[in-house]
Amino acid sequence: MTRPIDLLRQGRKEELWQMCCGFIDLSLEQIMAIQKKLLLEQIKLLKNCELGRKVMRGVMPTSVEEFREQVPFTTYTDYCPELIERREDILPAQVARWVRTSGTSGESYIKWVPLSVGFVRELEKVLAAEIIFSGCNSRGDLSKLKEHFKVLQTLGPPEYGTGFLAYITKQAINCDLLPSRGGELHFEQCIKLGFEEALYRGLDGFGGIASALVYAGEQIKRRAGNISIRFLLAHPKALFRVTRGLVKSKLARRPLLPKDLWTVRGIICGGSDVTIFKKRVEELWGRRPLEHYASCEGGHCTLQTWDYEGLTFIPNLNFLEFIPEREWFKWQLDHSYQPKTILLDEVKAGENYEIVLTNFHGGAFVRYRIGDIIRITSLRNERLNIDIPQMVFYSRADDRIDISGFGRLTERVMWEAIENSGIPYKNWTACKETIGDRAILHLYLELKDKYVASEEAVATTIYGELQKLDSVYHYNQYRAYSDPETMLGLKPIKVTFLPQGAFARYISQRQAEGADLGTIKPPHVNPSDKVLSQLGAPRVVVEAAPVTEAERAAARH
Repeated sequence: MTRPIDLLRQGRKEELWQMCCGFIDLSLEQIMAIQKKLLLEQIKLLKNCELGRKVMRGVMPTSVEEFREQVPFTTYTDYCPELIERREDILPAQVARWVRTSGTSGESYIKWVPLSVGFVRELEKVLAAEIIFSGCNSRGDLSKLKEHFKVLQTLGPPEYGTGFLAYITKQAINCDLLPSRGGELHFEQCIKLGFEEALYRGLDGFGGIASALVYAGEQIKRRAGNISIRFLLAHPKALFRVTRGLVKSKLARRPLLPKDLWTVRGIICGGSDVTIFKKRVEELWGRRPLEHYASCEGGHCTLQTWDYEGLTFIPNLNFLEFIPEREWFKWQLDHSYQPKTILLDEVKAGENYEIVLTNFHGGAFVRYRIGDIIRITSLRNERLNIDIPQMVFYSRADDRIDISGFGRLTERVMWEAIENSGIPYKNWTACKETIGDRAILHLYLELKDKYVASEEAVATTIYGELQKLDSVYHYNQYRAYSDPETMLGLKPIKVTFLPQGAFARYISQRQAEGADLGTIKPPHVNPSDKVLSQLGAPRVVVEAAPVTEAERAAARH
C-alpha cells in the first residue's frame, strides 16, 4: 500500500497533497457520506468481537440511526479490565501498538489504548497533512516538505501517545528526531542534547504541548549563554550559528533567543494551554504554532490549516457526535438522563458541545465520552473555501467551576487571566468553595521568589482580568440573574499563597510513591482535599455548594 513517504520520494507531490490534505476540498455532504460509510464498516467489526458486544450491551444495530439510538455512551471504565490487561483477543482488529495515556490524578491504574493497524495507517496520513499545513502558504504548496526534516524531540516517551505520534511522524516523512535517542531521556536532558545537536545539524521544526514548547524555548535561551567554547571549536557550524545569532540579538537589543539561532519551517502544538502560551511560543521561536486537537483514544480529530484560524474536522478517523451544552448541563444535574447528540452537519456556530467519538478502522472505542468541550466557531472556512465546520477547544468537561453570579469558569479562562495579570507565579490550582452562604472561586498560587503582594490585591487583579475575558469568551451566563460586585460590592474570588516549593515537593512525593508520569502533577481545577493538604494549604471551609436556581434556570432555557 502506498504511503506518504513513498510519494514524497517519488516526487509525486500532487498525489501526496490529495492523499493527505484532500479532505479539505470535500463538501460537507461528502464528509457525512464518508462518516456514515466508515461507521457501518466499524459496526460489522464490533459485532464480531467480544469487546464490541460488551460495550454495545448486546445490541446489533444495522444502521447509523439504530447505532445512535441503541448503543450507550462509554467511558474508559467500560473497557476495564480488558484494556488494562492489554488483551488483544477481544478487539475488533489487529493491534499495531499499545500506548498509554496520562489518565487522571487519583486513578490507580494506567490507561492503555490499543491502536489498530488500519487506524495507524490512516493516522500517518493525517500527521503528514499536519506537517504540510505547518509549512505551506497555499493549496498544494509542498515546497518546504522534504526528507530528513530535523525535528527537536519535545514529546513524551515512546510508550505514551505523544511519543508514539513522534514515531509515526518519523515514519510518515522520514524526519530526523534530535536527539536521536530522545525518547529514552528525561525531558530536560533531551532538550539539552537536542539543542546541542541542532546547533551544528540545524532545526526545521518541532511540536508538543504549548507550555512544554515555551519551557523548551526558555531552557535553550538559558543554555545559549553558556555554550562551551570547546564544543563550539569542535563544531564549526555551531560556532557560526551562535555568532550569527548573537549579532541578531545585539542588533535587536535583547538577549539571545532560539529564533536568532534557527529559522524553523513549522511548529505544531496542542493541549488546553495553547491559547495561553502560543504568543510566547512565537516570541521565542519566531513562528506562530499550528494547532491541532487530538487524544490517545481518538488520534487527531481536527487540524488547523495554513491560515491559522479555526480547526477543521478530519472525517476518516472517528465517527463524530456532539452533545449540545444544554443537553450536557441537563446530564450534569441528573446523571440518569441520557443526553441527545447531533452530527457534524447539524452543529451551530457559536455553540459549545461535548465531543463523542467512535473509532474507525478497527479501533476499540465506541460512543466514547472523552470529556472535552469544544466550541464551533463557524460552519465553514470562508477564507480558504473549506466547507467543513471549524472549532476550537473550549474546556475539559470536568474542569469547569460554576459560580452563580460569576460564571462558568474553565481551566483555560483562569489560566489566561493569571497570565494576563502579569503576576509572577510558579503554578496554581483552583476550586469552588462555600463561605457562609456564598460560593467563591478559591485560587491557590505559588508565587515566584521575592515577589511581594497581598492576597487581596492579587485577587482583585485576577478578578479584573476575568471580567475582561468575559467580553471575549462570554463565560458568565448568569449575569442576567445577578452581579454580586454591582449589587453587593463583593468579588467572588479568594487567593491563598502557597509556601515556596509547594508544587516541587508535591511532585517529588508523587514520584517517590511511584506515581505514573501523567499523574504526578496536581490538577489545576478541583483538586481534592488530600492534594491541597499535600500542597500545604488545606481548605478552611469545604462545603458542597448546592445547585442554584440560576443554574437550574440556565439548564431549562
